[in-house]
Amino acid sequence: MEKGSKKVCVGEGRIGIKTDYAEEIRRHVLAQMDVSREMPDEEIWELIDEVIAQSRQCRPSLREREAAREQVFHALRGLDVLQELIEDEQITEIMVNGHEQVFYEKSGQLFRWDKQFSSKEKLEDVIQSIVAAGNRMVNEAAPIVDTRLRDGSRVNIVLAPIAIDGSVITIRKFPKKPMQMEDLLAFGSMSKEMAEDLRDLVRAGYNMFVSGGTGSGKTTALNALSGFIPCTERVITIEDSAELQLTGIANLVRLESRIANLENVSQISIRQLIKTALRMRPDRIIVGECRGAEALDMLQAMNTGHDGSLSTGHANSCRDMLRRLETMVLMGMELPVSAIRSQIASGIDILIHLGRLRDRSRKVLDIMEIDDMQQGEIQLHPLYHFVETGEKEGRITGEWQKVGVLKNREKLAAAGLEGHHA
Repeated sequence: MEKGSKKVCVGEGRIGIKTDYAEEIRRHVLAQMDVSREMPDEEIWELIDEVIAQSRQCRPSLREREAAREQVFHALRGLDVLQELIEDEQITEIMVNGHEQVFYEKSGQLFRWDKQFSSKEKLEDVIQSIVAAGNRMVNEAAPIVDTRLRDGSRVNIVLAPIAIDGSVITIRKFPKKPMQMEDLLAFGSMSKEMAEDLRDLVRAGYNMFVSGGTGSGKTTALNALSGFIPCTERVITIEDSAELQLTGIANLVRLESRIANLENVSQISIRQLIKTALRMRPDRIIVGECRGAEALDMLQAMNTGHDGSLSTGHANSCRDMLRRLETMVLMGMELPVSAIRSQIASGIDILIHLGRLRDRSRKVLDIMEIDDMQQGEIQLHPLYHFVETGEKEGRITGEWQKVGVLKNREKLAAAGLEGHHA
């Protein structure tokens, strides 16, 4: 054997010397798997161990055997080279740009992974495994799909040749333990006073809309706010891909949209789910994100007695969120702008805007109250605003200033929480 050549080949029923060790182990395991039934994980592990035991004449080190054992299992049951990144709880985002380039975000910084998929075909296998587990489909006819992993992580996939340099996977991971308001306080995302005010506003049934850019923490904030919902209420969540991790609510219904496919499976849209939810006697409706015409249905739900409902949307500021809501409503119905603004002003009570700063930290930048209409324009009443004061060791420093007092206090009074607010 030449110096530096890799182990493993098959000779007389045993694994000899040739090609890549883990890949050859994987082939032998595949050849011996019982495809007529669903084999449990424990049985797969045992089969891998048996095949590795046959490779003794190659004399792989204990470290090589353990690495091969794990790699083969991940290739068969996990997400191949991505599995290690999936299991690292400090990693928040994984980006695959074709089979040879994998990047990940950890502690707010991007790194390139030193591993890659063995081939384009292997990447395609992993993609099909992901979408099948999420009951979705992706192919040449429908090359873009949003889905989720079993742990709730959000996944976006774009197939080649739409993705010119190879199929792309983007995975947004969520912590196994749902983020609570205490965690956001520990991360410096908001002040304690703001958290206490938001707690009372949620309990009292104020309708809230969370805005922010990509990766600003909108879903995380929605989870944290939902932690304040009284456990006695019936809550219905509606999402494109189920990501919310609500805890402590016994009467919880989770709905997820569905795209149409070539097997005569019809589409179920967010709009349909909101309309259905209204017939399910909800106390509150939570829509993971409004992107289009469903904004009209969400506003109508907020305006028909479903106080305390929550949603999010992409925007660069609270004012920008109002403009985007107007545009989204127009996607669903031609209405006069004045009528749309009236719906927004009467439906939404509080806007919370999040931002991702230069140091990659995520913070609540503004909390504003919607204060009725004047001369055809929605009036915003600022309650809190984040002001930068400088930088220290590469981290932005600042403080949250309370710049206003809530005007609409009827819901607080009805909930017996009026005395908590000056």
